[in-house]
Amino acid sequence: MVDDVEKRWHDPGMYRRAVGYCAGVLIVAALLFLAIDEWARRRESCGPSPRTFCDGTSQAAIIGGPGLVLVVGTLGAFVGTYRVWRQHRAWPIWQGAGWFLMVVTLAYLSIGTGSVMS
Repeated sequence: MVDDVEKRWHDPGMYRRAVGYCAGVLIVAALLFLAIDEWARRRESCGPSPRTFCDGTSQAAIIGGPGLVLVVGTLGAFVGTYRVWRQHRAWPIWQGAGWFLMVVTLAYLSIGTGSVMS
């Protein structure tokens, strides 16, 4: 059993899984962003507008879609932290992944909301 206060966590396989998980969440969120952006560009209601996200529907979709993926991914990383902790393995790796995704999520939601709504 590893002591929780021990600072020398070393589990390359766990690290690769956590990094792969974070990369997967970010890729899915980016692909969803691109799909929603393309959908918003092709909408008839925004045709004459110079802005891509000209109405509430497109604004909510571009913030809500990728934002939801990022929130669920963040929660999934913290659930992963708990599961790895229960196995007495290197849980700080997954906790770091959760905090990284939380920072990305909050940045996306705050910057995105400010720029889309202005």
